[in-house]
Amino acid sequence: MPAAESRALRPRTALVIGGGIAGLVAARELAARGLRTTVLERREHFGGVVAAHELAGLVLDSGTESFATRNDAVPALLGELGLAERIVRPRPTGSWLHLPAGSVPMPASGILGIPGNPLDPALTPALGRSGQYRAGLDRLLPARVGAQERTLGGLVRARMGRAVAENLVAPVTTGIHSTDPDELDADTVAPGLRAGIREHGSLAASAAALRAASPAGSQVAGIEGGMNQLSEALVADLTRRGVRLVDACEVLALDRDAGHGPWMAIRRQRGAGDRSALRADVVVVAADGPTAVRLLGPHLPPEAVPGLAPGPRLALATLVVRAPALDDAPRGTGVLVSEAARDVRAKALTHANAKWAWIDERLGEYQHVLRLSYGRAGGAAGEEVRLPDGKLAALALHDAARILGVPLSREDVLGADVVRWDGAMPSVPAGHRARAERFRSALAEVDGAGAVGAWLAGTGLASVVPDARRAVAALDLPAPRGG
Repeated sequence: MPAAESRALRPRTALVIGGGIAGLVAARELAARGLRTTVLERREHFGGVVAAHELAGLVLDSGTESFATRNDAVPALLGELGLAERIVRPRPTGSWLHLPAGSVPMPASGILGIPGNPLDPALTPALGRSGQYRAGLDRLLPARVGAQERTLGGLVRARMGRAVAENLVAPVTTGIHSTDPDELDADTVAPGLRAGIREHGSLAASAAALRAASPAGSQVAGIEGGMNQLSEALVADLTRRGVRLVDACEVLALDRDAGHGPWMAIRRQRGAGDRSALRADVVVVAADGPTAVRLLGPHLPPEAVPGLAPGPRLALATLVVRAPALDDAPRGTGVLVSEAARDVRAKALTHANAKWAWIDERLGEYQHVLRLSYGRAGGAAGEEVRLPDGKLAALALHDAARILGVPLSREDVLGADVVRWDGAMPSVPAGHRARAERFRSALAEVDGAGAVGAWLAGTGLASVVPDARRAVAALDLPAPRGG
């Protein structure tokens, strides 16, 4: 092929559909390779759940407040954006569980509530003696026990019994993933856990080995001033690189001229009314799973297109209160709530200033920031998410008092805000990882198309950021240019 013709066929423009962190990182990689890049985001802000709000004179994270440190992907990105010196660690105070029988400290070893030492006497209040004895049998069971279980709950129940699954693991998964462990794909939420049973001989040893890779006090980090600064820094960086950022823009369909020509996104700008088309040589879909499947599915073999349910609706109620009784952080940095505990409706509480010193330093005397999250998957468990903001804030105050064991009244509240997220947490049922891999394998055969996001990579910035970079690197694009 003549050199001039080869240059004419090289991609020059790129379109990213979805302006969460995965989409912004993908856009940055595309722009670095010399493509004129546009990002379309249906919301009115970029960064997805990495966002901010202001209450009682404080600018706080309204969504993601930390990132996992199991790899260096996020610290490396923060370094590139000039934020490395602002990385901070949470206080090593530890967290608690709120169970029907009361509140107990979280196991100090293991992952996702799976104890590295199920016979630890500190677990007796949570498991009972019989439950603890059953959990201890895990070390005596052959590795094949539970090998066929694909859900996290099924695996834990087979190896350690009901008490561990319901009293330790379920509060963690419903608090973090908004889903019961019996509905979570074990390989997606805990990669390497099942393989570790074969290697180490037990679920406890496998969980302990995974925890050892991220010892206590090192699992997460944040940014002084809030994780929302990551979104702001990415937007500023993309603007400097000439990336076009379009918010309040919904993509209705994704088509292609002549099968292998430019991609065409049919979009609708909020407030503009009419639909319009935007063409690009390369498209990367960084939307939620159901949206990505809707847009890219028509270009893939039917057997590679997964059926995906929307993620649960979530709500975060943040309270700034004046309560001297909270100065000693009676429940550590926060509490995960068992669904069986009927005295509260929240699924988790974070005592934000007990967790992050930078927040504590910005508060007045006896002031505290409490973040309560709502929205469990399935049934009536998420009804509280539909409450009006005022009623949900009142419920959060009631729940905070019960969870923390400290009386709190309306007069103690200095500020309150409710933020809602629809589909922000992907649904990852049993078999999800295999279905996602089939989808990506089929998409790799489509020229100039990619997909990124938590539904493919796994939840959390430590999964999403490196995955977005790999996905763009896998596309047939010009070599990166400097800067």
